[in-house]
Amino acid sequence: MSLLWTSEALVAGMDGRPLGPMPEGISGISIDSRTLQPGDAFFAIKGETMDGHDFATAAIKAGAGVLVVAEGKLPSLGRLTAPIIVVEDVLAALEKLGAAARARSEAKIIAVTGSAGKTTTKEALRHVLSAVGKVHASAQSFNNHWGVPLTLARMPIDCDYAVFEIGMNHPDEIRPLVKMVRPHVAIVTMIAAAHLGFFRNLDEIARAKAEIFEGLEPEGAAILNRDDGRWKLLDKMAHAAGVEHVYGFGENARSTFRLVKCELHADHSDITARIGGHEVTARVGAPGRHMVQNVLAVLGAAHLVGADLDRAALALADLSAERGRGKRHVLRLPGGPITLIDESYNANPASMGAAMALLNATPVTGEGRRIAVLGDMLELGDHSAKLHAALADLIVGTGTQTVFLGGPEMRALAERLPGEIRTEYRAGVEELKPVLLAALKPGDVVMIKSSKGIGFAKLVDALLGKFPAQTTSKQT
Repeated sequence: MSLLWTSEALVAGMDGRPLGPMPEGISGISIDSRTLQPGDAFFAIKGETMDGHDFATAAIKAGAGVLVVAEGKLPSLGRLTAPIIVVEDVLAALEKLGAAARARSEAKIIAVTGSAGKTTTKEALRHVLSAVGKVHASAQSFNNHWGVPLTLARMPIDCDYAVFEIGMNHPDEIRPLVKMVRPHVAIVTMIAAAHLGFFRNLDEIARAKAEIFEGLEPEGAAILNRDDGRWKLLDKMAHAAGVEHVYGFGENARSTFRLVKCELHADHSDITARIGGHEVTARVGAPGRHMVQNVLAVLGAAHLVGADLDRAALALADLSAERGRGKRHVLRLPGGPITLIDESYNANPASMGAAMALLNATPVTGEGRRIAVLGDMLELGDHSAKLHAALADLIVGTGTQTVFLGGPEMRALAERLPGEIRTEYRAGVEELKPVLLAALKPGDVVMIKSSKGIGFAKLVDALLGKFPAQTTSKQT
């Protein structure tokens, strides 16, 4: 068992009090007894709905090497058979351990934020940097007040690179997180109407994202989307935060990481880019113009942290997507296959546009149709009805003539779409499921896109459950 932390370093890192004989060390860190691996330290974090202390026994049964518990909870835990480290506050202890992990690390650190494309960019960085060294990166979208310190605390001492996703839906959320991470490079993917219900306008969103500049290491670099409407504002805020090295990526002629040539295909893209004075040609295994934009930032970051750019670019050919973020499935129907594009994890107006472009670029077979299955975009506040209705502009006049809509906010779009587009609207996912399943025909391409809270992943599961997978195709 390789040790992530020795017990001595673990106790010192969080300023804890050990009870009982400690193991030599721990191999991992968990905050969930269901996924805990033998030898992990279990941090009994108290969340909004559940308290980790209630799962201490389950953690022991799962093989926890040590429990980290709050002093105030100790009397109610009874006799526990595992070693214990007692702290004042478990989340604060995790933050301290994260800071200790950052202090001992010599890795090059990259942090990613933005209104869309954070996780995709983070995973692309993980992928290409793995071709040139040992990489540590956030699991899933662990980008909030507990996900970031957890990812830091899990960072091995010997990794060459580490990639952190940092998210927010209110001001002042990124600032404390990035000051823990202390990245050498900070990427802002784009500014769009995500979480607009908590902000007055896109400028306010940009200012909240700009908090990421405040945690950059001295001589650190910011990478900004030069094609984005908030480029000038972000550039100004980066310099105001003391960042001397600000680079742009995109098609703009003044971009440091510039797209020179791009050929979009149904299952990949071929690009030529200028990256810090070097011309790079690459095949991007994940299709979509939005993916190309993310890749420019990825190659720029790889260049800035000193990675072998040619090897990183070569690795892009094998790039693929995760569940809910563009993963593709080819499913068997009697009479022929259908293609399912799973975009069910998140949605805002910008990512809706990227997903619709991807659907319209995907060829159908035979008499197949392009079918958009769209659910509510959440956290848009007073702007919600207008922004949902405006999605009609993405659909009218394209190759998508069949639309299934679900969720109360999608009614605005249903009322806006013209009669020549076949539209089926239902109040929610359960009402929509049988209608969608009954409507599919061989040759169809189906794209499912919504905010996670709407539950459209259930539609993906229903399709995967009813129609067996034929093969694994290229993914976005």
